[in-house]
This record gives sequence, C-alpha cells and structure tokens, in this order.
Amino acid sequence: MADLAGLTELFEPEARAEGLELVRVKMMGGTSDPTLQIMAERPDTRQLTLDDCALLSRRISELLDRLEAEGRDPVPGSYRLEVSSPGIDRPLTRLKDYADWAGHEARISLAEKLDGRKQFTGELVGTEGDQVVIDVQGLGETRLPFALIHSAKLVMTDKLIAATAPLSSEGADQIKVEED
Repeated sequence: MADLAGLTELFEPEARAEGLELVRVKMMGGTSDPTLQIMAERPDTRQLTLDDCALLSRRISELLDRLEAEGRDPVPGSYRLEVSSPGIDRPLTRLKDYADWAGHEARISLAEKLDGRKQFTGELVGTEGDQVVIDVQGLGETRLPFALIHSAKLVMTDKLIAATAPLSSEGADQIKVEED
C-alpha cells in the first residue's frame, strides 16, 4: 500500500507550482482496480478547471514516471491516476476546510465514539484550536477533536449549490452538431 502522507508531501510542490492546493490524496478501488485519486483546487475560487486537472495530471505523471525510472516508485504496481476537483459535496480533509465552509451543513464521522456517538451532522461553525465546531440539532454547538475525525463531507443543500456555482458556464447551453 502506498504511503499517502508521503505522496501528499511529494505532490504538494507540484500542485503549488500550478497555483493549486491539494485537498486529498487517496488510494481507492482495492487490488482489483487501484486508483490513485488526487483532489485539488484553486485557493481563490475553491474550484478546478479541466485545464487545471490536465496540467496537474501531467506534472504528477511525469514525476511518478521519473521516480519509477530511478527505482524509487512510490506507488508499487499498476494503478489509474485520477486528478479531480473536490466537487460540490466535497470532503473536508484539512482543519482549514471547516473554517472555510462555516455556515454550511456537514456530516462528520469519528474514528471512535465521543459522548456515545460517532456521527455528527449539522451546520459548521468553524474551528477553535485543533477542534471542529459544529451545531448539531438537539445537541447545540459541539466540539470535535480534529484528530478523531475519520471522514467528513459537506451535505448538498441549496445554499451550498449557490456558493459553489461554476466560474463560467459559457457554452453549456449550446449543442454542437457535427456532420459525418
């Protein structure tokens, strides 16, 4: 299995060189269909264009090919490389994500129970030190240690859709018909 923290360190300079920030590096698909997924975004827009995906994919592919040729392959075996945007209902992987998306609904799963529960859904309030603050219906403001969070993502709401409108939808309503 690949060292995800090591891969993140390896890929961060490549993303920064393109003006991007890494959101997540993850291996998916198990042994039958392994996929190295890299999510990134532009810090100023929280989005990623197709051109951004292509540029980052090429940079990372070239880096991985070079390391493999040197006998230092950080991802042993065959796999598919996927570079993508975090999407609308994005994963929350960095402490700063919880502050950036304050005011939006999130679903957080802990690695172990805290006060008898592992699942928390509510409106993100932000962060306090190394804790995530979420307003959970029936519980009120709840502080969750960031280190205990197993997974978290935004919940699709009208407010989130409005906040993540594409930078440009130019041409999206046009159909191009090509003749043979």
